This record gives sequence, C-alpha cells and structure tokens, in this order.
Amino acid sequence: MSTQTRPSLNAPKAAPSRWSERLRQGFWLLLVLALLIWAARATQVDLPRLITDAPKVQGILTDLLQPSLLTRGAESQRAFGRLEVPCASGSGPPPLSESGPQITLSSACLNAGDPITISGSGFRPNTQGRIYWQPPHTQGRLRDERFTTDAEGNFTVETDIPPLLAEGAGVSDVIAELSWESGQLRPSEALRVTSGAIVETVFLALMATTLGAIIAIPISFFGARNLMPRTALGNTVYTITRAVLNLTRAIEPLILATIFAIWVGFGPFAGVLALAASTIANIGKLYAEAAESIDMGPLEAMRAAGANEIQVVSYAVLPQIVPPFLSFTIYYWDINVRMSTIIGFVGGGGIGLELSRWINQLQWNNAATAVWAIVLVVLLMDWASTEVRSRIT
Repeated sequence: MSTQTRPSLNAPKAAPSRWSERLRQGFWLLLVLALLIWAARATQVDLPRLITDAPKVQGILTDLLQPSLLTRGAESQRAFGRLEVPCASGSGPPPLSESGPQITLSSACLNAGDPITISGSGFRPNTQGRIYWQPPHTQGRLRDERFTTDAEGNFTVETDIPPLLAEGAGVSDVIAELSWESGQLRPSEALRVTSGAIVETVFLALMATTLGAIIAIPISFFGARNLMPRTALGNTVYTITRAVLNLTRAIEPLILATIFAIWVGFGPFAGVLALAASTIANIGKLYAEAAESIDMGPLEAMRAAGANEIQVVSYAVLPQIVPPFLSFTIYYWDINVRMSTIIGFVGGGGIGLELSRWINQLQWNNAATAVWAIVLVVLLMDWASTEVRSRIT
C-alpha cells in the first residue's frame, strides 16, 4: 500500500523566477524613464542653451563677483533715443533733439525680436557703458547691453528688440548711460545700505523665531499623541492640532508675506508676522515629535505616585524636552535668516527688499554686495547654531 505525501499548507512558496524579476525591474525602469522624458518635455528642458546662451549672463556673473564696497564720486553721461514697438505707424516717433552725447538707432519703428544697431557719439572716451530699454508707462528697465566707447567717444552695439517691449505697445526709450568714478575712496552707498539692512534681517528672523517658538510650545503638547489622554476630547484636540499645523505648513512664507504686507503695510513687521506664522507650523511639528519620543517611564511613575498633570509636565516632561526644543529653536533661527531674504522680495523688509530693488534696476554690483553679505551672515549663523546645539544636546 503506497502512501502519498500531501504538500504542507505552510510550505514556502516558490521563489519568483529570474525572468519574472527582471521583467518587473524592467517595467519600473521604463516607467521611470517615461516619467523623466515627460517631465523634460513639460519643463522644456534644453541643456544646450546653457552653453549657447551663456554670453547673455556673462556680464551679470562678472558684476556679482565684484560687489560695490568702496567707491569714489560718481559722474555719468546719458543719451536717449525713442523707438516704437510694435511698429504700428510705419515711421516711428521723431528723433529727440539733444545737445551733447547722442545715440542713433538704425530704425525707429521695429517689432519684438527684430535686429537693431545702436550708435553713439560725443561720449567720454574709453569708458564702459550700458544700454537700457525703458518700456512705456513703467519705471522698470529691461535687460542691459554693455559697450565701451573708443578713443573718440563713439560706440556701436548690434542687438535685438526685447520681446517684453511689445507688451507695452507704444513708444519706448532707449538709454545709453556711462558712469565712472572720481575723487577719494569711501564706503559705497550699497555697502552702507547693506550693513543696516542685514542687521535688520537678523533681528527680523530673531523676532519671528521668538514669537513662533513661544506660541508653538504650548501647541506642541496638544499635538503629541503620548501626552494627550485617550478620550474623545483628547483625540479630537490632537487631530485638530495636527491638521492645523499641517495646513499652515503647506502655505508658503512668500504667500504669507504678501498677505501681511497688504494687511500691515510693507516693511519688517510684515516679514516678522509671515515668518512667525511659518515658524509656528514648522517648529510646532518638530516640538510635538520631540515630545512623542520622550521616555514615558518617569511620567508613569509620577502618576502612580499621585502627581497631577501639571506636576507630571513640570518634573517628568520638561527636563526631557528642553534640550531638543532649544536645539530646534536655534536651528530655525538660522533657517529664518535665510527665509527673511526671500520674503523681502514681496515687501517683507530686510536685505531682501534692497536686493529686489537693485535687481529690478539692473544694479548688479550693488546686488552683489547684498548677496555676499547674506552669504557671510548665513555662514556665521550656521557655524554659531552648530556650536550652540552641540553644547546643549
């Protein structure tokens, strides 16, 4: 009589074949490649333009490496031309009659993207200058073209009409401007403005971090699962706290800065409020997670001994959370110093406001002064915060 062995129900399943595993890996690889190709098309990635269009930013990068620290007395020369974009009348505006330096346009009526030749005469010899495009009905300037006058004070620049001029639909000004230094060296205006603005930025971040931390500390207790009672009320408070923190964290500080700038006016106070609101959400979550990771043994021992909740928090919770709370607070001060630079672009005060103004006016040497000041302060803040956090943790 033969016996048949039945397969055990707990027998290990057969390992997937090598081919099926390769097919699965190949499928995921193709999916990732398809997503990358789709993303490249959606974002219009064109890597060769990094090389072919590099000359467009060469002057800007050069200026950013030459911050305006010391200066002499400034002298300048300007000449204006008029250009109709797009070309509606067919002839363009009449030329300006000026004495002194003058510029001549190859055509006074062109469309966006058309080539144009700009010639100048009567300028200071052997001096660097720039050409700015001034659209109608606005104070902002478009991109600048660089040139250097010859020994007789003449120059010629061949360029094209900026596409943004067509949005103004009218007569635009073409400005040729030369500037040079004379007199004794002294701190530049950009350096003086940057020195005051960077101090304001550090204090702005300090106030925002302090206000945010003061409000976030009590909120974080309500967002710590292990500190809230397992009751209907406790679960509701915990869920609402976490939801509010997540919702606030999803709002960019730039949006908050714009709202507060409209609310209380442009300036550092709007920046403090925007960064404080962002700090509450972000640091509150860090505080709550730090509270959730504490040792529950001391809490249970004190409760077993008959201590009330205030005593439990004072003697069992606070000693464990003070070091990480201080570490997170100092670290977030460092983050807010960097963020305060960005929110200054939308009216939040500090160095970002001055940086935005200089960039809009194409004053790249002045902007470089602010950029390098920001880099220096961020490096010092990062070093100081690292040292302090290493000593308290």
